[in-house]
Amino acid sequence: MRETPPSSAEKAFVLNTIRSGLRVDLRGAYDLRKLSISLGPALGHADVRLGTTRVIAHVHAEVVRPQDSDPNEGFLRFTTECSPMASPRFESGSLSDEEVLISRLLERTFRRSRAIDTENLCIVSGEKVWAISVDVRLIDLDGNAVDAACIAAAAALLHFRRPDVTVVGDEVKVHSLDERNPVPLSVHHVPICVTFAILDEGQLMVLDPTSLEEDCRCGDVTFSMNAHREVCAVAKSGGAALPIDALLRCAKVATWRSLEIHEALQKSLKDSLLKRWEDVKLNCAWSFRRPIAPSIGNLNLNHSVEEHEETDRPYKSNVSINPNIMQYILHLQSYDH
Repeated sequence: MRETPPSSAEKAFVLNTIRSGLRVDLRGAYDLRKLSISLGPALGHADVRLGTTRVIAHVHAEVVRPQDSDPNEGFLRFTTECSPMASPRFESGSLSDEEVLISRLLERTFRRSRAIDTENLCIVSGEKVWAISVDVRLIDLDGNAVDAACIAAAAALLHFRRPDVTVVGDEVKVHSLDERNPVPLSVHHVPICVTFAILDEGQLMVLDPTSLEEDCRCGDVTFSMNAHREVCAVAKSGGAALPIDALLRCAKVATWRSLEIHEALQKSLKDSLLKRWEDVKLNCAWSFRRPIAPSIGNLNLNHSVEEHEETDRPYKSNVSINPNIMQYILHLQSYDH
């Protein structure tokens, strides 16, 4: 099933509104839609909403054998799946052009820019390394799936923790989260994709296009920028020519918009840490309660133990300490912003 393309009148209306300085959704030419980033509850799980476009990313790791050409490097893989619920253009069981485009851009953005230290994923040289897989799933589409997928992948990688390992001779033991604190990935920098749609044969440029604007475009250009204002990758599709001054203007806008996205990403990581810390304090409060045994005379069971410590009456302590509490606290202390 295919979506009905916009009519000539709709395309003319979109172009005329952009020429007037205002878009159909009342944004400016270089304005982002509302960005929402949710992390957890599992480590390495991110839910990103860019306007009404929604992408979910999940990271998992497994121990594999390295390539003979790179015996000391692990793997960083990206897979993209576009759900038929996201748009009628996607069909179940068939690989769409959007899936191929998003996967290639993510690999170019993260792998070729060396954003993740793959040498740090080595366990035993030539024998065992970590393979980090990032599964990106498009849930709802209203344009600009590339940027939403990149933000979701970056958030999931920053939030992910792999199990710790111990190497004794030829034996490699992978510790569970109850035995050892999980280890964060070694992240050199965080690239963020910023996409512009090219309209009216290169005369108009808009940031973060919607589905309607994408149907009217004649090309697009994507910049991958990190927090150091470095260009990690540039990708252009479509046959529309783009003047040099327009390209430089887009690069400047992409720099500032990527910094805003980095701030939102760091805020979501901090909020996730605080929420998990509140859960730890709540678990501690329940674990260290010491109820009074009901066989102690006429003591009021609603009173705390400390209220009876000054008396000579005996009491029994029933301390129930969750063995995972201290492990969880140490894990939070190792959380890297």
